[in-house]
Amino acid sequence: MLQLMVSKRIGRRQFHFTVQGSSFHEVVAEYDRLSFPDVPACGLCGSDNLDLTSRVAQDKFKYTSVKCLDCRGDVTFGKMQRDDQTVFLRRRENGELDWQPWKKGE
Repeated sequence: MLQLMVSKRIGRRQFHFTVQGSSFHEVVAEYDRLSFPDVPACGLCGSDNLDLTSRVAQDKFKYTSVKCLDCRGDVTFGKMQRDDQTVFLRRRENGELDWQPWKKGE
């Protein structure tokens, strides 16, 4: 079994993920499933006070986001339909991360 440690920076925090596979190809394929970039700052207020969060809506929809702990805005991870283990950060048509402002009541 081969393993690869992957580090992703989200704001001022660094997160470490370990991917594994039985061959070099499988390890790299697992690494590719983490197809999101480092996120240095909030796209709304510019703060680097970010964290990873998760929630379940309506007891069935699972969401993972990068949340700004200052303005409470967030950008949500998406999953590929054909492979729900491959994650990416949602983007707008212009390629920028799709940061959403906090809405009261959510």
